[in-house]
Amino acid sequence: MDYIINILIQFMDRAVLLLACLFTITRLQSFRNIFQRDTYRKKDYFIACTVFSVFAILSTYTGLNVEGSLVNVRTITIVSGGIIFGPVVGIVTGVISGVHRYLIDIGGITSIPCLISSICAGIISGYINRKVKRNYRWIAGIIAGMFSETITMILILLLSRPHSLGYDIVSKIAAPMIIGQISVGFIVLLVQSIENDKEKISAKQAKLALDIANKTLPYFRKINSESLNKICTIIKEDIQADAVSITDTKNILAYIGVGKEYYNIGHEIINAETKEAISSGKIVIKNTGFKEKTSLLKSAIIIPLKEKNEVIGALKIYYKASNNITYTVETLAIGLSQIISTLMEVSKVEEMKEMANKAELKALQTQINPHFLFNALNAIASSIRINPNNARELIINLSSYLRFNLELNSEFIDVKKELKQVKDYIEIEKARFGDKLNVIYDIDDVDIKIPSLTIQPLVENAIVHGILKDTHNGTVKISLKDKGEKVKISIIDSGVGISEEMINNIYTDNVPEKKIGLYNVHSRIKLIYGDGLKIKRLDKGTMIEFYINKNIRGWDIWKQ
Repeated sequence: MDYIINILIQFMDRAVLLLACLFTITRLQSFRNIFQRDTYRKKDYFIACTVFSVFAILSTYTGLNVEGSLVNVRTITIVSGGIIFGPVVGIVTGVISGVHRYLIDIGGITSIPCLISSICAGIISGYINRKVKRNYRWIAGIIAGMFSETITMILILLLSRPHSLGYDIVSKIAAPMIIGQISVGFIVLLVQSIENDKEKISAKQAKLALDIANKTLPYFRKINSESLNKICTIIKEDIQADAVSITDTKNILAYIGVGKEYYNIGHEIINAETKEAISSGKIVIKNTGFKEKTSLLKSAIIIPLKEKNEVIGALKIYYKASNNITYTVETLAIGLSQIISTLMEVSKVEEMKEMANKAELKALQTQINPHFLFNALNAIASSIRINPNNARELIINLSSYLRFNLELNSEFIDVKKELKQVKDYIEIEKARFGDKLNVIYDIDDVDIKIPSLTIQPLVENAIVHGILKDTHNGTVKISLKDKGEKVKISIIDSGVGISEEMINNIYTDNVPEKKIGLYNVHSRIKLIYGDGLKIKRLDKGTMIEFYINKNIRGWDIWKQ
């Protein structure tokens, strides 16, 4: 018993030494950055595989020789690496260290069992990384380590010759090596403590990014060289960078800081790293200096700026010191780029709002309600800080909606394009009113053309004058059904319902000047197809429907 306890003490000494070495490594910023990444690069995997494989091999050489067997912490190293970095590191470390253990003692009584168990440990640890929740990985790691060493002991008993020697070895080393696997839990917890710092860093950098956004917001209302330079100045000062630049896909738009004398506004991009970031759409980090005039700048992070998932330029942050692009800087830069991308899109909305104020959008096929436009812009503005991703989607919806109306040059369009415009309109309204508005689509696949701006005004009428005037939540159902020679289009809402007086006024051409939406659509449909809208007040809401004859092309009637 004393012999076993002595082995356990020596085993734990080596486990503590391994823990101390890993702790020392985690103090190095370059290695710490690897632990804090959300996704690992090929370089990160290579470094991790190298470090853990070296530790696993060294543990073999520092093991205690017991009857030809080596009591060592190799399994602890393999399991820890796999749990922390995933299957790649676990399996590679397991294979390399296992093969090494076999090669240094070919024909040894425990060489084959150690080879097999090492590979098994790598596979099991990789599985834990992928399938076990983060908070329970340290426990799973201990169990995996104990299980792997149990496999080793079973294989020694099965494969050893003579069996008596195998039994003697297992009786002496099994307990120390299995119990010693608790060290896996300590190593995993050590690394997780570093990962926890990542969350604190992210929160701090997010706050800093928002502060910068608040300072730069006024300058995004009208983007030009002066405003972009001011934005770069604010970023440089607040994050203590040595230089900050913003580019489009070809030229420098703004540059502040070290090297400014070499890069004037409009200067063509010559930096290879910038070109790479723009072409690939991925972040590029440079930590070892540049082959350019600005030799004082040794490190930089270059992040693509995107609009609708398309690269429109880049944000570049430079430092004079090498290896200065840490996880902290990277997190902040990513946050800034997302905010800048959103604000640049918002600036376009501001320009549209200004156009609306000048009545330059009044033509918009005379169909866009100015109240809707302003409400949409306000909805986008309120979403910017709360939900930037939602704000981007709304910008896309509004842009598509406006583009449809501005580019409309035909009386008749494909019904699918009309429905796309309707969906853009609905998404904007749903962003304003949330759960109050529910929309159901019941659309058959038909290939027809219909008069432009026909369905959208009807949907708008159902929402504005039906659903929103009711105190309860409401539903609008948009239906397009193939009826053989005809296509039936209907809009049904569960709102307050249209008055019989209004229905009669529409049918008798007696509609007030300010309430011509339904009447306009009714008149156009009637003029082109002979029959106008069929409008019916329901017990709850309104139903509007009309028919399109597939055998009679409306545009031919229109020409007649």
